[in-house]
Amino acid sequence: MRIDHRLGKEHGRAGHDARVPPVLRIAPGTGETIAFQTDDAVYRELHTHGSLAALSAPMNPVTGPVYVEGARPGDALAVTIHQIRLTDTGWAMSLPGVGALRDRMPDQVVTRRIPIDAAGVHLTESLAVPARPMVGCIGTAPASGTASTVMPAHAIGGNMDVPDIAPGATVLLPVEVEGALLAIGDVHAIMARGESSFVAIEAEGTVVVSVDVVSSLRLRAPRIRTAEEWIFVGLGATVQESVQRGYEDAFDAFVASGWETMDAYTVMSALAHSELGGPTGACEPDPLHPFDAVGAVTLHRVPRDLLWDGATADIP
Repeated sequence: MRIDHRLGKEHGRAGHDARVPPVLRIAPGTGETIAFQTDDAVYRELHTHGSLAALSAPMNPVTGPVYVEGARPGDALAVTIHQIRLTDTGWAMSLPGVGALRDRMPDQVVTRRIPIDAAGVHLTESLAVPARPMVGCIGTAPASGTASTVMPAHAIGGNMDVPDIAPGATVLLPVEVEGALLAIGDVHAIMARGESSFVAIEAEGTVVVSVDVVSSLRLRAPRIRTAEEWIFVGLGATVQESVQRGYEDAFDAFVASGWETMDAYTVMSALAHSELGGPTGACEPDPLHPFDAVGAVTLHRVPRDLLWDGATADIP
């Protein structure tokens, strides 16, 4: 497909931060495409040196940021993912003390280079599976401070690790600063829901997107639109709080789309499905244990054809 703007991985940096000058300014709603090249240098270093202490590259750098003209606090940025192009190499990693399987793996860095070719993603010598590329980190800039691209996930996005953030999806992100300041990174060649290892099959790639602005759509967490579903991201200090917030956002979307409250309540009880999201947590981790998640990310799925009639039909 046609690429209008290209941002190389040299524009990658750790964290979403409004103090970082934009590398591109773009008008929304034009259909112009932006290609964000992402970086896998940290995994190459781990494969070479086998030590977290020897790292010089940042983990999960995001490329950007992009200033979107007319995006203001209280709006939402709609980012449509058109394509993810992978290179020929992915990485599987076991990092000491990290992930749900930490007690089953050695207390040292273990790496595996994963070839990617026309036959698929070669997980082992005998098993290749089709690639399902997705974006792990996507976000706008927070109103203050730096939002991590490792842990946790934030209201403005960040390291959500949701496999649905893939070609064909549109991600709605809250805007907290003028211009939104979009940045993207952390491509995976394939990732199971929940990401048991915390790193999945990491890969370098190029993410091709277009952007639009939805005026006065105030979000407290990202939303994802796929061909079949709207997915509401819940963020909370506990699983229960995360689930409640995600369900509340879905319910409010039903009502904003014209549903009567008891109708919305009944339909959600039958058709709104929930699941745990990625492993990054929703609250700042203990600095002494930076890879231990605090809080929870949950996902709440609603059939797409039930929402966005009436008052919200202008969402692109």
